Amino acid sequence: MALEHALLVALSERPASGLELTRRFEKSLGFFWHATHQQIYRVLARMESDDWVTVEVVEQEGRPDKRVHTPSATGRAVLAEWLAAPLQTETFRSELAVKLRGASYGDRARLLAQLVDLRADHATRLARYETFEREQFPDPAALDGVALDQWLVLRGGLRLERFWIDWITEYLDAHGERSA
Repeated sequence: MALEHALLVALSERPASGLELTRRFEKSLGFFWHATHQQIYRVLARMESDDWVTVEVVEQEGRPDKRVHTPSATGRAVLAEWLAAPLQTETFRSELAVKLRGASYGDRARLLAQLVDLRADHATRLARYETFEREQFPDPAALDGVALDQWLVLRGGLRLERFWIDWITEYLDAHGERSA
């Protein structure tokens, strides 16, 4: 997947400026696809030159004009083609997995300390996802369309965070590190 596809999905949900997209990546999309502020602006400019998005310039008082991006007919066609393309099997590429496998060749105590911190980070993210679910999707049985898709992706994020916490805890426990 390219950042362009993630941006087309985000802009299909709601037209936005580059700054608004950056904020949305920080709050939701970024949990599944990371992009920096600079990457978003660079890709938006390319998408505009390729006619994947249209831009409406909105005047603002006391601030520079805001450029609001919306998928064009070409962008919607590109997104539809990408969505219809066959899925590849997801591969597991993890720096953590390689470090855990190689821990016997280095400073395991230091790695274990890092794992405690990493597990805490995943617990924080899990709590944030659980809050999102409670606040944004209080009645999952009533969801359909876009909201159902968003909730199901959030559910995947919840499961991933639980996986990381469980796996890290298992590794820590196996090496005599007390679970917090």
